[in-house]
Amino acid sequence: MKASDWYSDAVWTAKQYQLITGFEDGSFRPMEMITREQAMTIISKAMTLTRLKERLPVQDAIVTLRPFEDGGQVASWAQNDVAACILAGIITGRSDATIAARASVTRAEVTIMLQQLLKKSDLI
Repeated sequence: MKASDWYSDAVWTAKQYQLITGFEDGSFRPMEMITREQAMTIISKAMTLTRLKERLPVQDAIVTLRPFEDGGQVASWAQNDVAACILAGIITGRSDATIAARASVTRAEVTIMLQQLLKKSDLI
């Protein structure tokens, strides 16, 4: 990523607040679609900043994901974050039965996640 890229300020801010870390190889890949579990990981980190996570019930991630047919397909690195988003009521599955964690997230879904984060955090 170059400083002249139109999104560089947003990425830098997200990195400063530890909302994003990039991939294992140190890359960011800003032109790639992100998955629902990647988006939920970012939202979960934002929940820490807004202190919403402090108000969540303590529940094992596996227990939270179990009701979903594809709950076992959530990547191990994302399980706690996806579970936190579910417990907070920030996300629901793509249906009552599926999370679709590895599917690409849509702009509409991200908008709803952000709105729910702000509402549940008592910021709007």
